[in-house]
Amino acid sequence: MTIDTQTAVTGPHTVAPEGHRLTGRARLVLFVLCAAQFMVALDFSVLNVALPVLGEDLGLSRSALQWAVTAFALPSGGFLLLFGRIADLFGRKRLFLAGLALFGAASLLATLAWDPASFLTGRALQGLGAAVVVPTGMSLLTTTFPEGPLRDKALGISGTLLSLGFTVGMVLGGVMTDTLGWRSTMGLLAAAAVIVLCLAPRLLPESRTPERPRLDVPGAVTVTGGLLALIYALSTAAERGFGGPDVLVSLVAGVLLLAAFVVVESKAPAPLVSLPMLGRRTVAWGNVGGLVTFSMMSTVVFVLTLYLQETLHLSSFLTGLVFGVQGVASAVAGSYAPRFIGRFGARRTLVGSLLGQGIFTAALLAVGTQSGALVAAVAVSVASMCHLGAIISYGIIVTSGVPDAQQGLATGLVTTTQQVGLTIGIPLLGVLATTRASLFDGVRTVLAIDAALVTVVALLVAVGLGRRTR
Repeated sequence: MTIDTQTAVTGPHTVAPEGHRLTGRARLVLFVLCAAQFMVALDFSVLNVALPVLGEDLGLSRSALQWAVTAFALPSGGFLLLFGRIADLFGRKRLFLAGLALFGAASLLATLAWDPASFLTGRALQGLGAAVVVPTGMSLLTTTFPEGPLRDKALGISGTLLSLGFTVGMVLGGVMTDTLGWRSTMGLLAAAAVIVLCLAPRLLPESRTPERPRLDVPGAVTVTGGLLALIYALSTAAERGFGGPDVLVSLVAGVLLLAAFVVVESKAPAPLVSLPMLGRRTVAWGNVGGLVTFSMMSTVVFVLTLYLQETLHLSSFLTGLVFGVQGVASAVAGSYAPRFIGRFGARRTLVGSLLGQGIFTAALLAVGTQSGALVAAVAVSVASMCHLGAIISYGIIVTSGVPDAQQGLATGLVTTTQQVGLTIGIPLLGVLATTRASLFDGVRTVLAIDAALVTVVALLVAVGLGRRTR
């Protein structure tokens, strides 16, 4: 493991890669960190198809079902930057283990829930645990594997599992709900957390910055409050539209708090987010590409699910097969993406992947009201392969060249982009599909906007990143 003068690494074990190969211990460390990321990604989607059954069992009204998702999304997206910085200062491994324990206990509470309040409490605590696990796991990965081919490979595997977890969750959630009931989906997450928690203490090295400056409390309050308000507004708008007073107030509050955060950070002696870091073109434009690829791909999956089941009237099983093909394609892309990055550079891979995602999202406009499942399966699979290339390359672009002492900040931005992207895409565009008189027309409108937006951002990222970025 590469250790510089700014990062302290403690513990009985460290990963020592040999050349461009992963050692046995390195593989085990990567397995633990990727398993945690996969577990959190799974939690984003595994419950979706179970919501109607869950609502009937616990007495949640249809309008209240959105809180099964929102209760998780609010803390998981809102607290990422804060916990990423706390991990830098007080120990990434320590916080990672605490987050795993909280996530596992919260999943058990959600499994055993006896009323809506207990279930939603479990979901909120799951989100808080995820907000700890995701940035600490990513910063452990980037500080454990040195910059270059080994880190590229590790980020490639992690990105593949992150995207695959979202897709697998949709398929697995339907199967488990039909056979074992909705509680089994939450029980699966509890069991996964226990397994990772048993393996992690002996395998993961501790790392932190040796100096401990004061935590930027005003920055933490403004950015966390801003993200919470923004995510709440967008999640609520997905169900009730943007005209509600609470939605408008939350949107305004979120924008004002985030603006205040920028002002606070410009004056803070030890800022939560370094504005000069945000000013780096690789950090800024890399995260723009990441935000768009996550938000737009999650929207595609959402509207295709509606199209396949409500327009073509496919069963849950056949719909799951379509997304199962997508998952296999994503896994294949994840294994080859680091090779493309090594040959063409991360910038070209990111731009090309975004363009490919936009083109094959546009290809989905060829589906019809009577047939289109095959076109959907092929187009969404290729779009997902491009999506994986974008995920891996943007993570490499954002974290490359950042000192180990600031990896928590950089990976906090990466993971915040991921979580916010997964959260905002469906509320922003998905509502266009669900509120149109014709669902099919709504789906086509969303796909057209989605494809155009990804393509435009690809061109902007190409210009913004400038010369070739390795």
